[in-house]
Amino acid sequence: MARVLNLYEAKSQLSSLVEEAAAGNEIVIAKAGVPRARLVPIRRPARRAGGSKGRIRIAADFDAPLPAHVLAAFGLKKKR
Repeated sequence: MARVLNLYEAKSQLSSLVEEAAAGNEIVIAKAGVPRARLVPIRRPARRAGGSKGRIRIAADFDAPLPAHVLAAFGLKKKR
């Protein structure tokens, strides 16, 4: 069941109400006894291991030394 507060109470307790909503509780904010807004937790989709399998490819030479022209663009010299 949702907790119902009037607008004045909600303004003075906003910080604690946000924490309460983040914990999973629903808060209804009313004005003159009429529900006007609902404060609810944000639902984030659950991540699952391996969700990107097959969509990411790492080249065999990903850790190869950079070409001289790229190093020069950064003001660096190629190491020997």
